[in-house]
Amino acid sequence: MPSKSPAQKRLMQAAAHTKGGFGGVPQKVGKEFVKADKMKDGGVAQSLKKAGFYDKGNSKPERLKIVGQATTKPERVEIVEKAFSSKKMKSGGLYANIHAKQERIAHGSGEKMRKVGSAGAPTAAAFKQSAKTAKMKDGGDVSLAVGRGEKLPTDQGAGLTAKGRAKYNTATGSNLKAPQPEGGSRKNSFCARMSGVVKHASGDAPRAKASLKRWKCPGW
Repeated sequence: MPSKSPAQKRLMQAAAHTKGGFGGVPQKVGKEFVKADKMKDGGVAQSLKKAGFYDKGNSKPERLKIVGQATTKPERVEIVEKAFSSKKMKSGGLYANIHAKQERIAHGSGEKMRKVGSAGAPTAAAFKQSAKTAKMKDGGDVSLAVGRGEKLPTDQGAGLTAKGRAKYNTATGSNLKAPQPEGGSRKNSFCARMSGVVKHASGDAPRAKASLKRWKCPGW
């Protein structure tokens, strides 16, 4: 049977997820109530919907706060796994897994990060291999040329063309997008990074300067 009050529901959830039970309620009984409550409420997704998790305009921290308030610990692990880690996990790789786990921990999964080389943790060799992949993602082994229409010449603003971005993304698994000269967070980030390139360049850095002009960065 389902719980008759929010307080009873919380008690049954605690009992269901505690070995030996909780508050005098056996774990088996708690699980039966939790199952009945889910059937009544339409499951975790319905509970989150009622709490406003799916409302438009919510920021990620706001959604995570709702997850923490509206669900039990085991449910949070599953939700964070699906809602906030799936995109990272699609790309695979050591760092994708690490970042996904860090995010789960930050939002109540109860897991712990292991030291390199300990049981169940990545080895030093795994990190070394991952570094090679990271180098690939930085474009180290992707050949892009102006002559093939993959890069713009300096007098046209430098940077990659749509063809070049597509080639780079396919080769590295990245998600490069077209320039954002009219404004936005990507423009701010690009201008800051490329200004640093020009500032610390050993030469004149003509392509970096051209790209700053193409993005309409302040002062260029």
